[in-house]
Amino acid sequence: MDKKEFFDSVINMETQIGQLYKQLGELKEYLAEFLEENNSLKLENKHLRQRLEQIENSNNQRTSCDEGNSGEADSAEEMFDIGEGYDNLARLYQEGFHICNFHFGSPRKQKEDCLFCLSFLNKK
Repeated sequence: MDKKEFFDSVINMETQIGQLYKQLGELKEYLAEFLEENNSLKLENKHLRQRLEQIENSNNQRTSCDEGNSGEADSAEEMFDIGEGYDNLARLYQEGFHICNFHFGSPRKQKEDCLFCLSFLNKK
């Protein structure tokens, strides 16, 4: 292998590495979109289940005159309020702000993903 072939081989590898790096960046963007969508769907599902439970509890209260069910309705309402906070944080993150404890409230540069914010949103 002469010097020209060796140099061409190195240039070819450099081009391939550049293309792979570009593909990796695109995959990272898709992954972040899927994680955000998955998280928002999980939150929505959780809230819908809590709302359904709240409606069922209120229906149970209407059908029975027992006052013991009122405590259960209060706890369901408290759980619903917690979910609204997560929704607000998810909305802030989608608007381009950090929600992690390191950079809370500061804008994300070019809406790049923050692993700390994403890990916070994916907590159960």
